[in-house]
Amino acid sequence: MNKEKSKTQIQSTISISFFISILLLVFILCLSSTAQPIQSKADEYIRAYVEMGRFSGSVLISQKGKILLSKGYGMANYEHDIPNTPQTKFRLGSVTKQFTATAIMQLQEKGLLTVDDPLKKYIPDYPNGEIITIHHLLTHTSGIPDLTNFPEHRQTIMIPSPVEKTILRFKDKPLEFPPGEKFKYSNSGYLLLGYIIEKVSGKTYEEFINENIFKPLQMTNSGYGHHSPILKNRASGYEYDENGLINAPYVDMSMPHGGGALYSTIEDLYLWDRALYTEKILKKISLDKMFTPFKQSYSYGWRIDSIFNHKRIHHAGSIFGFQAYIARYVDDNSCLILLSNRRPIETEKMIRDLTALLFGEKYELPKDEKKAIKDTKKSII
Repeated sequence: MNKEKSKTQIQSTISISFFISILLLVFILCLSSTAQPIQSKADEYIRAYVEMGRFSGSVLISQKGKILLSKGYGMANYEHDIPNTPQTKFRLGSVTKQFTATAIMQLQEKGLLTVDDPLKKYIPDYPNGEIITIHHLLTHTSGIPDLTNFPEHRQTIMIPSPVEKTILRFKDKPLEFPPGEKFKYSNSGYLLLGYIIEKVSGKTYEEFINENIFKPLQMTNSGYGHHSPILKNRASGYEYDENGLINAPYVDMSMPHGGGALYSTIEDLYLWDRALYTEKILKKISLDKMFTPFKQSYSYGWRIDSIFNHKRIHHAGSIFGFQAYIARYVDDNSCLILLSNRRPIETEKMIRDLTALLFGEKYELPKDEKKAIKDTKKSII
């Protein structure tokens, strides 16, 4: 009797264990089947653009802290047929601004400045410097005109220019509105922030960013985009004219400075994303301040909004030959990073569709996708 009861208990235990194992297996398979379609669909979507000659670059997509896709597409150099990879280095353009804003917040934590400081504290003779604050510069509400809109900008961007000299190009221009009254995007403000970082820290902008952000986070493939050094895995930049793809115009990277001079990779920017969930670089109080929108959803070097009902902290960048984008869906612990060495590309549509894909929303493949996808086996990706 006891033996039969014991035997029944053992069989019951085995059955329960087997049932639990089956449930665990089903759960694991469900997770796998959820991740795989996103990865394959994203790859299919991006390859369609590549085959139509409308994208070249690297893309990283993560969901709930797990990388689903990290891949290069098209060519880092079309003249030598060198493909893009996750390690390819691209110019960031205005994605640089979030690093500049972070450096300002680090200096505030050290007690070396405050975001309420007037500009005149750092440039005593700056017109209206007593009413323009660092906060205004960070949020594009200073009223200082954007030098990239000046008629001579395309010519002057090729000429080496220390930041002090570049500031002279817009210093005496009248304000477009009283500081704090409106939002109007201005690269000039971030050049001034780069200058303030140098003056307060006693280091060059490049040195400060390297020592206080890149090195602590082991972002070894990121830096200030000088032209002359030999830089392994550097992408060449391309643009379009009436004849098709051409090499992008030369830009001396001393000019964009704190507004757009950095380069990075999708892998390094993912390290950056992960660090911003921690206090490795900034304390929580500083992070909260940096991610608080002021006017038109702009905070300190980031835009804050929502898409498909998911909160998004993001920023785009564009500089001759390159476009960049990073979005952090912080409530979902997810991220989308896109770096391209062609300009222009359909960044807004690509980002919208890849975000839709990430969150299970509707999206459409680009036109002529059937032909593009059919020929993808011929491409190097």
